[in-house]
Amino acid sequence: MTGAGPRSGTFRLVLLGVLVIILLASSGTMIWLLAGRTGAADDVQARRETVMSQAGQFMLRVNTYGPDLLDKNGQMPEYRKRVIDIITPKFKTSFEQQVTVAEQTVSQSGLGRTAQIFAAGVSSIDADSAVVLVAGKFTDSYPKNPQKKDSKRVEVDPVPFRVEVTLVKTGGKWLVDDFATVTGAAQ
Repeated sequence: MTGAGPRSGTFRLVLLGVLVIILLASSGTMIWLLAGRTGAADDVQARRETVMSQAGQFMLRVNTYGPDLLDKNGQMPEYRKRVIDIITPKFKTSFEQQVTVAEQTVSQSGLGRTAQIFAAGVSSIDADSAVVLVAGKFTDSYPKNPQKKDSKRVEVDPVPFRVEVTLVKTGGKWLVDDFATVTGAAQ
């Protein structure tokens, strides 16, 4: 039995070494797999946050304007630029046809509008398109005395909105391609 002792000790030492190597290899493989999954999840989450932010910015920009933005021609060039910077060329055509209504309203009545975003959530997203739901409110204000240039403003009750914003990735940048009001439950 005395001859079995050193062999048994050597065997145990070799077995321990092999088990440590297997444990390290398994741990390394698991870390590598988890890191790969986290990277993909982080990429998807980053895209989701980007499109939600862009949709929110669009709603803030398109719903924030007032007399302070009017130029001598009764237009709001700074407002136009802010919105056009984040929309597609296709949507720009539609926006430019509609913006004159806002400019006329501001020019004639002194309307001012501010927006606030409550929440945004991604409805769908892929590599180059997304749909984001945005909820918030806009508040209109008018001059208390329209004849006075620096008249105090009177706010009208806020109006809530729920909007579906469609975005497309163009030239590496997410741009708004369209939006539509979301109504109540489907019939």
